[in-house]
Amino acid sequence: MIRRHELSDAEQEFVRPLLPESLRGRKRLDDRRVLNGIVWKFRTGTAWRDVPERYGPWVTRHTRFRRWAADGTFDRMLRAAQAKADAAGDIEWLVSVDATVVRAHQHAARARKEGSATRPSAGPEAV
Repeated sequence: MIRRHELSDAEQEFVRPLLPESLRGRKRLDDRRVLNGIVWKFRTGTAWRDVPERYGPWVTRHTRFRRWAADGTFDRMLRAAQAKADAAGDIEWLVSVDATVVRAHQHAARARKEGSATRPSAGPEAV
């Protein structure tokens, strides 16, 4: 039974080849179970420790999330999903350029104060 925040079979088959393989010889928790826990955590906005135990220990989910984020696994998933959607014509690559000017306050630009002969000299010159 697929729960509300879990990946469908089709979604799981899509991401399976994008997940890194375990380099260690010992058996580890199933990637699908851990990934469903990660998805559950971010879709609900809860803390790692509050994700239901059916997705495995919270430390395992958190560690695998950090590892996959660091090695680019989630970036590969996003690029593959975008490529698939683009090939199907589901993405419109429309870019909008806004010509509005937003001016910074004079103090944000480190302007000279009235009566002051010099400007403050700490920090970079950019706003």
